[in-house]
Amino acid sequence: MEIITNDRLQSWIKYIRAFLFISVILLISFFLFIGSIFIYAKSKGAPPLWVTQSSIIYASDGSIIGEAHNGEKRYWVSLEDISPNVIDATLAVEDRRFYEHSGFDYRRIVGAILADIKARAKVQGASTITQQYARNLFLNHEKTVTRKWNEALYTIRLEANYSKDEILEGYLNTIYYGHGAYGIESAAHYYFGKTASELTLAEASMLAGIPKGPNIFSPFINEERAEARQRVVLQSMVANGNISETLAKEAAEHSLQFGEREHLPTEYMAPYFQDAVRSVLRNELGLGEELVKGGLHIYTTLNPRLQHIAEQQIAEELDEESDIQVGFIAMDPQSGRVEALVGGRDYEESPFNRVTQAMRQPGSTFKPLLYYQALENGFTPSTPFRSERTTFQFDNGRASYTPHNYKDYYANSEVPLMQALPVSDNIYAVKTHLYLGEEQLLETARKFGIHSPLQAVPALALGSSPVRVIEMANAFSMLANGGTNVTPIFIDKIVNYRGEVLFESSPEKERVLDPDITFVLNHMMTGMFDRRLNGYMSVTGNSLVSQLSRPYAGKSGTTPTDSWMIGYTPELLSAVWTGYDQNQPLQQREQRYTKNIWAEFMEEALEEKSVTVFRPTDGVVGVQVNPESGLLASKECPGSRLTYYVKGTEPTEYCQKHGEETEQQIEQLEKREQEGGKSWWQKFIPWL
Repeated sequence: MEIITNDRLQSWIKYIRAFLFISVILLISFFLFIGSIFIYAKSKGAPPLWVTQSSIIYASDGSIIGEAHNGEKRYWVSLEDISPNVIDATLAVEDRRFYEHSGFDYRRIVGAILADIKARAKVQGASTITQQYARNLFLNHEKTVTRKWNEALYTIRLEANYSKDEILEGYLNTIYYGHGAYGIESAAHYYFGKTASELTLAEASMLAGIPKGPNIFSPFINEERAEARQRVVLQSMVANGNISETLAKEAAEHSLQFGEREHLPTEYMAPYFQDAVRSVLRNELGLGEELVKGGLHIYTTLNPRLQHIAEQQIAEELDEESDIQVGFIAMDPQSGRVEALVGGRDYEESPFNRVTQAMRQPGSTFKPLLYYQALENGFTPSTPFRSERTTFQFDNGRASYTPHNYKDYYANSEVPLMQALPVSDNIYAVKTHLYLGEEQLLETARKFGIHSPLQAVPALALGSSPVRVIEMANAFSMLANGGTNVTPIFIDKIVNYRGEVLFESSPEKERVLDPDITFVLNHMMTGMFDRRLNGYMSVTGNSLVSQLSRPYAGKSGTTPTDSWMIGYTPELLSAVWTGYDQNQPLQQREQRYTKNIWAEFMEEALEEKSVTVFRPTDGVVGVQVNPESGLLASKECPGSRLTYYVKGTEPTEYCQKHGEETEQQIEQLEKREQEGGKSWWQKFIPWL
């Protein structure tokens, strides 16, 4: 038996002490190292959780009409809007102790190492959900030491700065489910045609198994492998205590009904309108970068019903074999909200927007702006000018201009403004323009929101300077709402993926037109559809009268290459342009397209609405007037029309053109005209 001497014992004690000392130093160093890593990660602050997402565009009724993305279909949803089945299935198969660890599952790491050693190969992973989220957000998938180190740092930063629920929500919104679907919401729509909140246990377990290998476990690639992976997920949920064996078996045997592989639940519509929305985002709101990054929820003013009516009427009216193009816009004139827009016949063939981009001559639709200016400068509906073939001299006599009426029809006598406007007498318009001064119409056009370049020439009265359809619609909206400035509105509200409101429409309204003059002009513009104003020419809406069931104000316009119709009620305005992109002359039958499209649209759009009218302001007075003379109608006059004037400017003389009348006869005439000779809606609305 060997006896341990005191010296040897002292030596062993010395070695043990040294070992313990070194171990303590190493342990302290290890904890200091780990602590410094945590302190460093914490000092770096919260890493941004932003990922590229799809921006969704909504109609006014909340339906989805389109999206913007950079190739990755991803729609962010909150954890509360994700089915508990998805959450349980994902945690069970990916990270059972997610809510217990601090970003690294050390038990799982040791188990993975032992499994790899036993198999002498990489057979088991140990990445937690936080580690996977860090990799998806900030790193590539290279298997290098540097990438692993950075992954660890980002994992610590995520755990140190965000709650477990925030991390899980971000993970479920960023993982890849195959076929271009990023995030659970996109996957739910793509595979099952429903939202993430609606997923059943069977559907959730199928989806939860896909991220491990989207090209292997997608049911659209290999249904057998997908079902095997689903069973693995379900057994993991059983082991985790989420479900029973019975539920797992039922889910595994349940026959899944797959969707139509659409990332969104509805088809796209109104592509020209969507382009206009994107233009507003970039050029007016400065949100172009946010649109590219995505994650925006863009709530627009589009009315799907009115959009459908507009597209249907255009398709039915225009000749399929013709290359004629169209621009259409419908607005709420009170607010400026654009409710329907068609910028061309086929977006796929030509995305050029004829409403917001094309510059076309407005023709006679420009005359209401001129006549507002005239009324503002002392004209009344009875102001006469002689209608006859006329050559005008301008530019100090160095130039001349000879306009023509339709088919060279002239009264060859004086006609009042109340008739010249609805029959669209060009001679009257040019005389008015030159009388007031050529520069004055430019100022009035700016007041009406026309910003396109205009030339101060005699022909401007007849719409010779090109403008955009949206500008004319906006100008007429100011008449329809009684004189308040409006701006076309495409977007109601924009919200980012976190629910923060980035923009909300709140237009400031300002009255820029005189309300009395505006009403007088609106009433004169209803004359376009009143056959009592027919004379040496027919009113320009003569062909539409039988189609209309309510009072409208409006104006048409025609040039050799352009056909326009703009008309409105107090609650709805629509403007239509048709023509050829290359300025090919229009045939006579093609010139009728705009009026027919406009009339059919307005009638169908308003069919369920009560009749609304332009109510007289306090500063106007209505009297029965002979449309041919502009004087108070007498008994012998063949016709009369209730006409409104700014108080103090109404005529006081009776028409002598058809014979003198006694006071008693005049009273009988006025009573007769008020009670008879009107359409059904005029009998109930006496001021029209």
